[in-house]
Amino acid sequence: MAVSSRSGPVRSEAARQAILQAAIEMLAERGYDHLAIEGIASRAGVGKQTIYRWWKSKSAIIAEALLEGMILGERLEVPDTGDVRRDLTTWLHAVGEVLLSSQGEGLVRSLIAAATDNADVGQRLRDAIAGSGSGALSTRLAAAIGSEPHLPEGAPIDDIAEALVGALLLRALSRSPLDDHAIAALVAVAVGPPRA
Repeated sequence: MAVSSRSGPVRSEAARQAILQAAIEMLAERGYDHLAIEGIASRAGVGKQTIYRWWKSKSAIIAEALLEGMILGERLEVPDTGDVRRDLTTWLHAVGEVLLSSQGEGLVRSLIAAATDNADVGQRLRDAIAGSGSGALSTRLAAAIGSEPHLPEGAPIDDIAEALVGALLLRALSRSPLDDHAIAALVAVAVGPPRA
């Protein structure tokens, strides 16, 4: 599923997978700043024009790889152990570790650029991370209402999810650490302070 809205020839699934794989390998090896369409095309064994036919930019390729679970995979999924406070803490640690790494810095810039270029990418990223799909943040928060003492009926779960994701992105963009204290504060804002 392409993140670009371009029309044109139907693409080969093998070529698409090769391009996505080449992009994530090169992102890991060289970082976002040294990622180039020419290099991705060469490694994937396709022409540069093939990439530009399907994606507008390297950021759109990275966004698609993320949306397909090829970059963060299960790290974007919020666990559900029955304890929403522990689950959010675990998730924030996992996602924060990636976003605040050298590779994560490029990933964040890539995602913001892709979403700026294409509103559909932004919506799909929002749905994948904070939305209501399986393993998404809003889904986990919704499960906590009524079954756990942390979220009351009628809690604005979509707003809470977006606030948590926004806080993560701001920390990644400003290169602010996401230590235990910061994570505990974010969890307290999301689901209230720990009960004594």
